[in-house]
Amino acid sequence: MSTAPTGASGQDLLEAARHGDEAAYRPLVEPHRRELHAHCYRMLGSVHDAEDALQEALVRAWRGLPKVERQSTLRAWLYRIATNTCLDEIARRPKRILPVGYGPSAQPHDSPGEPLVESVWVEPYPDDALGVEHGLAGPEARYEQRESLELAFVAALQHLPPNQRAALILREVLGFSAAEVAEALETTVVSVNSALQRARKTVEERLPERSQQATLRALGDERLRQLVEDYSNALEQGDVDALIGMLTEDAAWSMPPVTGWFRGHEAIAAFLTDYPLRERWRHVPTHANGQLAVGCYMWNEPTERYEAAVLDVLTLRGEQIEDVTGFLAPWLVGRFGEAPELMSPEAFASFGLPEALAS
Repeated sequence: MSTAPTGASGQDLLEAARHGDEAAYRPLVEPHRRELHAHCYRMLGSVHDAEDALQEALVRAWRGLPKVERQSTLRAWLYRIATNTCLDEIARRPKRILPVGYGPSAQPHDSPGEPLVESVWVEPYPDDALGVEHGLAGPEARYEQRESLELAFVAALQHLPPNQRAALILREVLGFSAAEVAEALETTVVSVNSALQRARKTVEERLPERSQQATLRALGDERLRQLVEDYSNALEQGDVDALIGMLTEDAAWSMPPVTGWFRGHEAIAAFLTDYPLRERWRHVPTHANGQLAVGCYMWNEPTERYEAAVLDVLTLRGEQIEDVTGFLAPWLVGRFGEAPELMSPEAFASFGLPEALAS
């Protein structure tokens, strides 16, 4: 039974929780759950790992709650626990990457290769789980909150040593002071600032010139809808020329967990012709990592259904696509709120797509 009075303030809830009241603990931490999940995802590059880390962090925070005396310091305390939980997890497993960071691009007509175990790849993040607002988390942050969940940004973070990764996220995404970061990481302000200097250089070298958030704002909703519709139409009609016309000259196309990836019009056109465009497809627009994405359904002749097969995350440069990351994991499509299969044009049309795509 809860010992906190009805309508208790945050401080009252904290006092009750510090004395072992689990019912008081839940409303204390629940307002922070989504942002903490996003933080764990930035640290780990995996939705699954982020979920596990968050659960472990909340257990650790519960056990250590008697050390927290003021409700106003609870958020920083939770971030400290979550960060160190993620650092422990990072020490136990290899870093996550994307195929473009794994090895050189393949040649035209090369096989995409064999899939590696899923644990080495960065995963996409559902927009409905972002738990962040537009803009900066605080006046000292350098990166927009949604920008810091873009696929390129999260992938760049994974190339940082763990403490540099934590320092950059805490300081420049979340806006904690250098002193607060030093306390969370049990180090000095001098060490934090040194780590930040090195981390900034590594991340900036791996990021596109313009964030996806800025690009999406510049294009506007109507142009973005048309772009996704054109992309889906070209794939469904097997129109290689139309697809290539939507890509930048140096575009990349990758398919984790497959290791192979393709760079440039010639190589991508050969790959599309040799592999995906031999199949029948239907597509559903969605979003991932604050970016445009498309759920791809492949026709299964024995079941006479379009079944979830791939989640394409699109990275834009202006009005063109500079990167298609096609996650070959049917279960991911369900995570993004889409149906596991599409059985008829009527079912497909229920997603609100134009009739031309449902026929």
